[in-house]
Amino acid sequence: MSAKSVNILGLETSCDETAAAIVTDGRIVKSSIVASQTKLHEKYGGVVPEIASRAHIEKIYPVIAEAIEQASVDKDDIDAIAVANQPGLTVALIVGVTAAKTLSFVWEKPLIAINHLHAHLQSALLEQNSPELPTVALIVSGGHTSLYDYHSPLQPMLLGSTIDDAAGEAFDKVASILKLPYPGGPSIEKAAQNGNPKAIKFPVSMLGKDSLDFSFSGIKTAVLYYCHGKDMKGENKVDSMSEQQIADIAASFQSAVVDVLVKKTKRAAEKIRAKTILLGGGVAANSELRTRLQQMCDSMTPPKTLLVAPKRYCTDNAVMVASLAYHKFKAGLFADLTLEPIATG
Repeated sequence: MSAKSVNILGLETSCDETAAAIVTDGRIVKSSIVASQTKLHEKYGGVVPEIASRAHIEKIYPVIAEAIEQASVDKDDIDAIAVANQPGLTVALIVGVTAAKTLSFVWEKPLIAINHLHAHLQSALLEQNSPELPTVALIVSGGHTSLYDYHSPLQPMLLGSTIDDAAGEAFDKVASILKLPYPGGPSIEKAAQNGNPKAIKFPVSMLGKDSLDFSFSGIKTAVLYYCHGKDMKGENKVDSMSEQQIADIAASFQSAVVDVLVKKTKRAAEKIRAKTILLGGGVAANSELRTRLQQMCDSMTPPKTLLVAPKRYCTDNAVMVASLAYHKFKAGLFADLTLEPIATG
């Protein structure tokens, strides 16, 4: 007799996406619903926590209902409720955590707490077999830039992280400086397609020859000074720049950031003698980063295998939450109704 399939309802509200998904056995996506808040935050050039929280409150239960309908299941078919409870915006996380605890209590289902960053690691494995170990995982998003030594879904060990701005945050801020649309990642990438990545040499910090941490505040400031002058009293050059000049700045900035990400990942891979590289997070959708990491993997001796999250699962989603929760379900790692959101993690 075959083992019963495990259906998990995952919830994700760590930032500005209200998401719910039902995933079977950690791999089979029955439904994935994401309500984006991009339009709400666009005029502010970044996520406003209070606006995000209100939107989550309005959307969470309709999104859950749609995910259940799309999956053609009912509550009796669901084996557990999983929710990202860290890290993220506290006022946003609390909406998902409250919804998950309510459903867990009312439906009498186990509750599973998920680290949002660890879920991003899982998104790179949704369509792949288990990676050959040792494995280095790079997570690049709006709020985090982290390297992990990935042993298993339940044992990622942090090797390094950002000490200031995350890569995605730097993309947003530079896009704002260049007066490109929010969110900044796709806008910078689009502008960079027509630019010369060697037009401007922006400084990047490697933080020492052995460091696996990241710092992107310096390059963001360098772009700001380039456009406004070091005393910030000069003319706003962006207003008089041609499309080509904007493209050159975007391409040069993107190339410098990707260069750091690739070099640090290679450094981590050499340190632990990795055989596989995982890539996930919102910035993992960037084509330049994907291409350069693949080139790095191909050039190493011996070559490394690169596993990248599908673009539809790079940005925040609940599929990755439910997928990781399957492994915690099998290990009997459940939370209770005292579960609280944690801003950092």
